[in-house]
Amino acid sequence: MSVAGRLVGFAGVLAVLFASAALAGGQVDIDRGKDTAERGRGMKAMTNTDDVRGLAVAEDGLRLKLLTPTAKPGRPFIFELQVEDADGSVLRDFDVEHTKRLHLIVVRRDLTGFQHLHPVQQADGNWTVAVTIAAAGTYRVFADFATDGKKYTLGSDLEVNGTVATRPLSAPTSTVEVDGYRVTLEEGAASAGDEAELRFSVTRGGKSVRPLPYLGALGHLVALREGDLAFLHVHADEHELRFMAEFPSEGRYRLFLQFRTPTGVHTAAFTQEVSR
Repeated sequence: MSVAGRLVGFAGVLAVLFASAALAGGQVDIDRGKDTAERGRGMKAMTNTDDVRGLAVAEDGLRLKLLTPTAKPGRPFIFELQVEDADGSVLRDFDVEHTKRLHLIVVRRDLTGFQHLHPVQQADGNWTVAVTIAAAGTYRVFADFATDGKKYTLGSDLEVNGTVATRPLSAPTSTVEVDGYRVTLEEGAASAGDEAELRFSVTRGGKSVRPLPYLGALGHLVALREGDLAFLHVHADEHELRFMAEFPSEGRYRLFLQFRTPTGVHTAAFTQEVSR
């Protein structure tokens, strides 16, 4: 074969090799993109970010604004807040949810000092409530409400000035004593991402106690995730202190069960381990 012929043949081989490499590279890129997308969907499914509430100060154009951002420990004060809409105007229209138009949860970031409050809306649209916070620290404030049929939980921080003495989260336990009542977690959470049944019983002096209705339910349960304080708020069924809840991820949660008896409203706190 002539030199020219050999060169033409060699050029043809190179063209085939380059074409094959380009095709292979294209396939690798497509597969890599698909794999990345699948991993992204897997991460989202694993963390259930769509189910996590209370981590943001704003959502869908609504924003929580604390007009009383600081306080002093042990001193009563008027706590004031507002919810702004996308135009920066004060939101005035709130749906009634469990007999109230706004539920306010206040808890220190070490998951102590829990309070469930119900502010009153003023003529200017702002909400106010009298409150006393016993200990210094950073407190997470959750505004739990609904407007136009959609539920929201917006969160912001309240600083209570002073020397802070944080407490480690208590170990998981199935029974706690509160105000002379013995409260037992009969059945707890199973695993993250699955609907779990949480069932409690209340006794006093060894005798079973049936709670009275409280805010339109037999009981209220607020669950907060250790660390970022992701928020869940669920209500008991009509017949017993039984709650259905889906925990967004594994980890430790603090459960605040509230129930009412003839002696008042009581709060029993539990630590719950949620597995993967």
